[in-house]
Amino acid sequence: MDRALQRLYDICGALAGVLILCICVLISAQIILNGFGRLSPGTLPSTIPSYADFSGFMLAGATFLALAHTLRAGGHIRVNLVVSRFRPSVQLWFEGFALLISILLIGYIAWFMIALVLESLHYGDVSTGIIPIPLWIPQSVAAFGVSLLWVAILHTLVDLIRTRTPVLSTPDEV
Repeated sequence: MDRALQRLYDICGALAGVLILCICVLISAQIILNGFGRLSPGTLPSTIPSYADFSGFMLAGATFLALAHTLRAGGHIRVNLVVSRFRPSVQLWFEGFALLISILLIGYIAWFMIALVLESLHYGDVSTGIIPIPLWIPQSVAAFGVSLLWVAILHTLVDLIRTRTPVLSTPDEV
């Protein structure tokens, strides 16, 4: 189960990277079209319809899909200056407490993100750009990313209990 979850985190991290690359390609194409539109008006369309909406949706997707991978890779910013001065047994309790609080908060956020997706589906909400995009599509990616972060935090708590050593804090991070 540990390897399957880690594989899922890695796949979502890779998808986040692909989305960032897609944003770069889309914005670059828009810049090139703007240039052609000024140099040779009427030859090519001077804009990509709703490119800003698509970029925003991809940025949100990349942000939320990368959360679980970043947590498990130790990439989130943590302040260990105080906790690192305690004995490992006290660090263990602090880390467990932080993970429990995180499980509650992220679970709350995930619950409401899923409710937002269901509400958008119910009302048929669409984006306001030139190309109307059903809002449940980008919202469901964000809800999945937050839910996967919740699973990753729970996974980290299980690792903490199983190993009985601090999982998130190491002396070289201070």
